Amino acid sequence: MAEKFEKHKQPWTAAELDRMRTLARKGETARGIAKAIKRSEDSVKERARAEGLTLGSPR
Repeated sequence: MAEKFEKHKQPWTAAELDRMRTLARKGETARGIAKAIKRSEDSVKERARAEGLTLGSPR
Protein backbone atom coordinates (compact mmCIF):
# COMPACT_ATOMS: atom_id res chain seq x y z
CA MET A 1 0.00 0.00 0.00
CA ALA A 2 1.35 3.42 -0.96
CA GLU A 3 2.16 5.90 1.77
CA LYS A 4 -0.04 8.95 2.12
CA PHE A 5 1.85 12.21 2.36
CA GLU A 6 0.25 14.92 4.47
CA LYS A 7 2.31 17.74 3.00
CA HIS A 8 1.21 17.42 -0.61
CA LYS A 9 2.13 20.65 -2.46
CA GLN A 10 2.87 22.49 0.79
CA PRO A 11 5.78 24.94 1.00
CA TRP A 12 8.99 23.70 2.57
CA THR A 13 9.71 24.98 6.06
CA ALA A 14 13.11 26.18 7.22
CA ALA A 15 13.30 23.24 9.64
CA GLU A 16 12.65 20.72 6.83
CA LEU A 17 15.34 22.31 4.67
CA ASP A 18 17.85 22.28 7.53
CA ARG A 19 17.09 18.62 8.25
CA MET A 20 17.44 17.73 4.56
CA ARG A 21 20.79 19.54 4.31
CA THR A 22 22.09 17.81 7.44
CA LEU A 23 21.05 14.36 6.25
CA ALA A 24 22.42 14.99 2.74
CA ARG A 25 25.81 15.96 4.20
CA LYS A 26 25.81 12.65 6.10
CA GLY A 27 25.28 10.80 2.80
CA GLU A 28 21.64 9.79 3.36
CA THR A 29 19.60 8.64 0.37
CA ALA A 30 16.52 10.43 -0.95
CA ARG A 31 14.36 7.63 0.45
CA GLY A 32 15.83 8.00 3.94
CA ILE A 33 15.46 11.78 3.91
CA ALA A 34 11.88 11.49 2.65
CA LYS A 35 10.95 9.20 5.54
CA ALA A 36 12.68 11.47 8.06
CA ILE A 37 10.85 14.63 7.01
CA LYS A 38 7.62 12.98 5.80
CA ARG A 39 7.85 14.14 2.18
CA SER A 40 7.75 12.12 -1.01
CA GLU A 41 11.00 10.82 -2.44
CA ASP A 42 10.40 12.74 -5.68
CA SER A 43 9.81 15.95 -3.73
CA VAL A 44 13.07 15.48 -1.85
CA LYS A 45 15.00 14.80 -5.07
CA GLU A 46 13.52 17.85 -6.77
CA ARG A 47 14.24 20.17 -3.85
CA ALA A 48 17.77 18.78 -3.39
CA ARG A 49 18.49 19.46 -7.06
CA ALA A 50 17.17 23.04 -6.67
CA GLU A 51 19.34 23.53 -3.56
CA GLY A 52 22.42 22.05 -5.25
CA LEU A 53 22.70 19.15 -2.79
CA THR A 54 24.13 15.74 -3.56
CA LEU A 55 22.22 12.81 -2.11
CA GLY A 56 23.69 9.44 -1.23
CA SER A 57 23.07 6.49 -3.48
CA PRO A 58 21.50 3.19 -2.40
CA ARG A 59 23.93 0.29 -2.29
